[in-house]
Amino acid sequence: MNENIDIVFKMIAVNTKLLKALDSQLSIHGITFSEFFVMYHLATTENKMIRRIDLAQKVGMSASGITRLINPMEKLKIVEKELNPRDARVSFVKLTPVGMELYENAMQSVSDTANTLFEDLKVEDSIKLLEILRSIS
Repeated sequence: MNENIDIVFKMIAVNTKLLKALDSQLSIHGITFSEFFVMYHLATTENKMIRRIDLAQKVGMSASGITRLINPMEKLKIVEKELNPRDARVSFVKLTPVGMELYENAMQSVSDTANTLFEDLKVEDSIKLLEILRSIS
């Protein structure tokens, strides 16, 4: 079999394992990995705010998909929508103070889970793996 196909299937299997482990830990905080991923992108941007369409692209969703994901988050005061004063067609998504606190608590769980999942990997192997993943993403 083609080695590249083997790599693709192994990466999918690893991705599935990672998502299950992260979803399990994040459920303690009442959120899913998808919601955390949105919060991550908001928390790491200037002003904790990003255009809705750019957020959708960063998390690999359609514009309607990101809207369906953030609507319940908005009701829980994790995020808020903000209109662009110059263009009413453009809306921003902003992480609220409540959302930032939730993100910081959830990040500790994500960090602990990542450390557990990769505890048997040598530091130099982790660095090499990260370099490889960056080169293909």
